[in-house]
Amino acid sequence: MSATEDTIFGKIIRREIPADIVYEDDIALAFRDVNPQAPVHILVIPKQPLPKLADAESQDHAMLGHLLLTVKRVAQQVGLSNGYRVVINNGDDGGQTVNHLHLHILGGRQLKWPPG
Repeated sequence: MSATEDTIFGKIIRREIPADIVYEDDIALAFRDVNPQAPVHILVIPKQPLPKLADAESQDHAMLGHLLLTVKRVAQQVGLSNGYRVVINNGDDGGQTVNHLHLHILGGRQLKWPPG
């Protein structure tokens, strides 16, 4: 088992720890963040572990596209018709705290830029 597979997200994928799962297919899993930064805060992760976006290669293009389409599907499913923000933190300086690629869907209120 790789270090990426042994993250908290790997454990969620394997159902070793509980999560409030809102969507799942063969490629992706979406679940509510346990430390929400907005009224709606959902994480979308690939089931095939990839530590961070900077590690993606050309062979990952279909999975990356699928993740973005999953974001769209999940946002519609949870009623974010007024808009939402999608965030990918990459590496330590980018604020990534789990070494498994994940997309944050944030919504449920008007979001400001810069965040704060």
